[in-house]
Amino acid sequence: MKIVLAQAACLVGDITANRRLMLEMLRQAESRQADMIVFPELAVTGYPPEDLLLRPGFLDAVDEAVNKLISATANTALVFGHPRRAGSKLYNSASLARGGERIGVYDKRWLPNYGVFDERRYFEPGDGPETFDVDGWRVGVGICEDLWSDEVAKRGKAEVRDVLLNLNASPFHSGKQAEREALMRKRAGEFGIPIAYVNGVGGQDEVVFDGGSHAVDREGMLLARAPLFDEADVLVDLADEAGGECADMPSDSGQIHAALVHGVRDYVRRNGCSDVLLGLSGGIDSALSAVIAVDALGAEHVLGVLMPSRFSSGHSVSDAEDLAANLGIETIALPIQSVVDQTREVLRQPFSEWGKTAEDVTEENIQARVRGLLLMAISNKTGRMLLSTGNKSEMAVGYATLYGDMAGGFAVLKDVYKMQAYELADYVNCERELIPRNTIAKPPSAELRPEQKDADSLPDYAVLDAILKAYIENRQGPEEIIRQGFDETEVRRTIKMLHQAEYKRRQAPPGVKITRRAFGRDRRYPITHGYKEW
Repeated sequence: MKIVLAQAACLVGDITANRRLMLEMLRQAESRQADMIVFPELAVTGYPPEDLLLRPGFLDAVDEAVNKLISATANTALVFGHPRRAGSKLYNSASLARGGERIGVYDKRWLPNYGVFDERRYFEPGDGPETFDVDGWRVGVGICEDLWSDEVAKRGKAEVRDVLLNLNASPFHSGKQAEREALMRKRAGEFGIPIAYVNGVGGQDEVVFDGGSHAVDREGMLLARAPLFDEADVLVDLADEAGGECADMPSDSGQIHAALVHGVRDYVRRNGCSDVLLGLSGGIDSALSAVIAVDALGAEHVLGVLMPSRFSSGHSVSDAEDLAANLGIETIALPIQSVVDQTREVLRQPFSEWGKTAEDVTEENIQARVRGLLLMAISNKTGRMLLSTGNKSEMAVGYATLYGDMAGGFAVLKDVYKMQAYELADYVNCERELIPRNTIAKPPSAELRPEQKDADSLPDYAVLDAILKAYIENRQGPEEIIRQGFDETEVRRTIKMLHQAEYKRRQAPPGVKITRRAFGRDRRYPITHGYKEW
């Protein structure tokens, strides 16, 4: 059996474009004399369609596209994902078609309702057939989570003789591809049948689908792997020990970098923009964000804005200028001190009347908000999307200024911890120096007061990140984290800051998900609550 793994980049809601893409890939599979072509989960609508599924007109368009796809089939069998109405119920389904007719339909059984998934809001679990005859082949079908569930995965597999097809919309997080392939090896060994795993590719709001479609033989040996993060149609011959093309697996840093690049590119372009701007402070976060923006969109589409104040060091300006020269991007300089001074003068009298003359974080935030004001003005006037440059460590503990450095349409490093940012800086510098050495080596600082350092307000980032990962990613409580050797005061202070900053994160722009539990859909905590775990 020759199967094409159709790793398609389907756009949520663009049913017509998705249908045309699928028909073009089907025609190519026919020309290659493939027995079957398999598309990802909900390929017709893109994933996740969310509340578009509640619009009757949307589902009418889905039905029309499904019928056209089925009618277009000839000798190559087509297997593809789509929503399916049955009376008042809606299913997450896969249709099998050949020769202009539907052979069968499979309804997803295990509906995930965690992390970025919310399928029980829309779909009913299926309970129909899961094994089908396709031109003499006995084929099993599952959709995404069905293969991860021991209970669902084992049902009906004794009837499958030739191949198990698994249609996926599986978003990226660090290490995810290795987990997928380990599961496929395990299931193939359990069932004694080859498995073809097909995943989508492309950025959709905060999530990035990284592809990684692959096939394993009945013993779990890898037969083929599509490239990560690229649209592809990989032909696998289950009768040939060579199987098909096996793309290389990038390093962990390489995968994270690719996820960030694709997340930025697809968010910007799919929302009708071509150009972006960002503030360049001479620090590691803005530098890394600029590199990713250039990799995603090209240097000619990126504008860097330098906004020095009286607290900006000379090397911050020169580091930003060196970065821009290395990247070949246009820059403009907008010194902010006069605007800051005028703003403070406007506020001087009321502050004095209230007895609030002592300087505090208010004056620091005025500087950050003036920068946000200027950046948003340029965005409005030019149509460029503003990229926010804050990292996950800062967002976690609220070390960011609401309506200041948090302003923007998309947050490049929203799910990247500070220490990961340094690792990625080394990665992007591996071939030639893009980010100046001084930017990487100097202590991080917001430069909002004389000689300010992040370490004045926060634990060392290596310690902070370790505490945050234990609490957020591993869901460990404060006592468990303290037992690992972390200072009790730092642990409790970090957790307190994390919860107190929830209101800021709710107002932050979306950003690329690269960890298991990104801020946003992955982690849903109330802003107002009385549970004081710290």
